[in-house]
Amino acid sequence: MTVAIEKPEKTKAVEPAAPAKGARKVSRPMMIGAILVVWLVLFVILRGKQTLSLAAADLTDLHRSINDFNDSIGANRNSNPLFLYFFNEIRLVIDNLVTFIQHLISQPSGGRPVPQVGWLGVVGIAGYVSWAVGNWRVALLAVAGFTFFGLQGLWQESMDTLALTLSAVFVALLFAIPLGVWAGLSDRFNRIMTPFLDFMQTMPTFVYLAPLTLFFLIGGASATIATVIYAAPPTIRITAHAIRNVSKTTVEAADSLGATRRQSLLKVLLPMSKRTVVMGVNQTIMAALAMVTIAALINAPGLGANVIQALQSLDVGTAFNAGLAIVVMAIVLDRVTTAASAREENARRSKNTFVKWRRPLLGAGAVVTAVLIYLSHTYLWAADFPGDGTIGSHIASAADTATNWAQDNLSGLTNTIRDIITNGLLNPFQTLLTDSPWWLVGAVLVALGVVFGGWKAGVTTGVCVGLLVGTGVWSDGMTTLTSTLVATVLVMVLGIVFGVWMGRSMLVDRLIRPTLDAAQVMPPFVYLVPFLALFGATRFTAIVAAIVYGAPVTMKIIADGIRAVPEATVEAATSAGCNTWQIITKVQLPMSRSALTLATNQGLIYVLSMVVVGGLVGAGALGYDVVAGFSQGQLYGKGLAAGLAIVLLGVMFDRITQAAARRASA
Repeated sequence: MTVAIEKPEKTKAVEPAAPAKGARKVSRPMMIGAILVVWLVLFVILRGKQTLSLAAADLTDLHRSINDFNDSIGANRNSNPLFLYFFNEIRLVIDNLVTFIQHLISQPSGGRPVPQVGWLGVVGIAGYVSWAVGNWRVALLAVAGFTFFGLQGLWQESMDTLALTLSAVFVALLFAIPLGVWAGLSDRFNRIMTPFLDFMQTMPTFVYLAPLTLFFLIGGASATIATVIYAAPPTIRITAHAIRNVSKTTVEAADSLGATRRQSLLKVLLPMSKRTVVMGVNQTIMAALAMVTIAALINAPGLGANVIQALQSLDVGTAFNAGLAIVVMAIVLDRVTTAASAREENARRSKNTFVKWRRPLLGAGAVVTAVLIYLSHTYLWAADFPGDGTIGSHIASAADTATNWAQDNLSGLTNTIRDIITNGLLNPFQTLLTDSPWWLVGAVLVALGVVFGGWKAGVTTGVCVGLLVGTGVWSDGMTTLTSTLVATVLVMVLGIVFGVWMGRSMLVDRLIRPTLDAAQVMPPFVYLVPFLALFGATRFTAIVAAIVYGAPVTMKIIADGIRAVPEATVEAATSAGCNTWQIITKVQLPMSRSALTLATNQGLIYVLSMVVVGGLVGAGALGYDVVAGFSQGQLYGKGLAAGLAIVLLGVMFDRITQAAARRASA
């Protein structure tokens, strides 16, 4: 009797709360609408007042102070103990590592006109390593890819890029794997590390470069250090995740057998996490390659320098040829490390006969590789890649021809698309942001942060807005914000359309997903090349490249969210008479709110990183400020402040959308 009485009481207590909860959900769009209406009204009244605009050549006191600080560091670099015994030593160690690998595979050393290991030896090593960690198909891809670099006439540039990437990955893994293991074993350390990793992964690649040149000068050392910082977080996160997901029963069994903490780590946790850790290494290599190419802005050698020089001179053919080499290198490195992560599982499934004949073949392959290394070290024909890069010249010429054809025949279409989006979305929204008083825009951003993410997100937004004002590049920040938000809206439109299609059809998913995976492998500024040919050097080029760069991740997240909706729910809606459109809009999308919010978060971060890279092709705003800071000494302070502004925008976007995602999944 007591239980029967308590149940109705609980039902009565819960029922009145339901409408209130529903009312809050309904009121959120109303609150957003009210905020926007108030903004528009005040914009009409206060337009053009307190906008904090700053001309391209003008500097604030903060910018001048940074310039003075930079000059002071340059004057005392060889006398200040902090530089003599810390920064200079780090730079020397990294520089020696990079130089050693360059002398080994890319640049002349020790009075030799060629590196220690020439092209034939490098191709042999690439093929053998790929076969050892993967299979013969991956080895064939690696050999073909590395040979292609030479046929393009970009052998040394490709090897310089590879040398910087390998150096950065080696140093990054020295720190990342131990930190990942520690974070996997210690909840406290994991909580400490998580905010730093979030911050590091939110920052676009551009932002790492300027501060590091203060302490390590421009060149390969700064590029490598920046790459280490940018590329380490994926391995730390994935290693920690792998350690935490080892079966508790297995760990307890090892403990019950008397295994020490060290033995448990070395004999149980790490071996059982090997496959996942290698996936983390894959992500670190991809991040390192992306960063190394961008690091050409601070005088890093390699393919990135070819692309940047060509982009700045609007030489699409040369940029396309070098960009293609970067894409090929990314695909090869991705396939090799992906095969390495899958090899152990495949070996377990294979028959013992496979293992028996594989080992002798690997031994024979090692002998052949050693012979190739000897030949490339001894003979010029095996060290210096033969030919004059005729294939690369043909590729560049074909790209130029295609560019001219597109500009002659598609200019009407491309200009129409550009004008519609520019005049219909970009210009009105940019006018609203840049011509409104700074405090009004800040208040709107804080209010929207509170509505979407709660009071904590609102506080974070307020702090970011205040610091953004302090950087002295508020107007450029608003221009970048405009491009980022417009591109993100278009990214989400594409993400929802294709994500829903993929989520509802496994066949479509199997057809589209490999293309999306390949698109995510390519470094960001490679995307600028084809759109530079179509749209010229404008901010619209950067926006289109950002859309194409950010769309794959949103499509995949939304597709996974749609697929996670229970089949029983969809079947119930179908049996109730709902058509396909109603099932998508009334069932699957509402039940995928958390995936949609997460997709928005990732889309924003990807788009922001691409929009600022667009400063290389006339996108202006913060990206241009950063690029100008590298090339013009008097604008260094402004460029560094612009980098900080980019970070603040990224943190603000990330905090709001992550908080909104947590709300949606609650």
